[in-house]
Amino acid sequence: MLALLSILQAQRVWPGEMLAERLGVTPRTVRRDIDRLRELGYRIRAVKGPDGGYRMAAGSDLPPLLFDEDQAVAVAVALQNAPSSGVDLDDAAQRALATIRQVMPSRLRHRIDGIRFIGADTATARVAPTVLETVSAAVRNRTTLRFDYHEDELPRRTQPHAIVARNGRWYLIGWDLDRDDWRIYRLDRMSPRTPTGAVFPPRALPAPDARTYLSARLKGSDAVDRWPCTGEIVIDLPLHEVAPFVGDGTVEELTEGSCRVGLGSWSWDGVLASAVRFGAPFTIMGPEPLCAAARDLGTRLGAASRS
Repeated sequence: MLALLSILQAQRVWPGEMLAERLGVTPRTVRRDIDRLRELGYRIRAVKGPDGGYRMAAGSDLPPLLFDEDQAVAVAVALQNAPSSGVDLDDAAQRALATIRQVMPSRLRHRIDGIRFIGADTATARVAPTVLETVSAAVRNRTTLRFDYHEDELPRRTQPHAIVARNGRWYLIGWDLDRDDWRIYRLDRMSPRTPTGAVFPPRALPAPDARTYLSARLKGSDAVDRWPCTGEIVIDLPLHEVAPFVGDGTVEELTEGSCRVGLGSWSWDGVLASAVRFGAPFTIMGPEPLCAAARDLGTRLGAASRS
């Protein structure tokens, strides 16, 4: 019955014979289990005709939830990691985990209890669930969003495009109607006003997708996901000591004790700082602005050491 429920959740019409074949049971068993699921509160419709069968329909009430063991483990891990999501759901997550654990069989409960880990740091910028819900609805329905933002005196008006979660923070990408340009807003600084405004036609981002656009803007670019300053060095360290720490840079093994590394930053000094932090000898391969910045930085460091 649990396997049947999992198949029906694919949101399509399943002929009875196909369900029986996939589950390795008889059509009569399928009909019996369909009736049992209906008794539990699941709305399963019988579709008549040559293309007929069974289909799951949305219900008005939340029926009992049935998970297989892998699904239960996935839910437990997600709930334990809720504090790092940046949404203020810690208490609700703990109560949900306790509720699920209480109805689990002993075998599965011991398996869940054995999963203990230190999750990502709790996000310092917490987003209220109501804010996330309101903004998400405006994105989905393409309705103009009005909200108070941070310390701005006047409310903002935007046509919301997408919400992106990054490093424990939640961002809204939208077209600011008063500034006539794309803007990025942090959800933890927003206080949406209701009701939302008029429906608007979709507008194309100046980037392939919302995640790329956010990453590009955080690097100082409008559309291309790359740093304004990028350089290449050869560092005297083996690959396994360099690769874990290059972030979004590139690394290529040259010999057992050296690597070619590509690094990026807001400034040439930032690129040099990324290279120096490895604490090993390195050679700058280019470009020339990076070499010039290294010479200038050497002069400044020499002057600082004599002061």
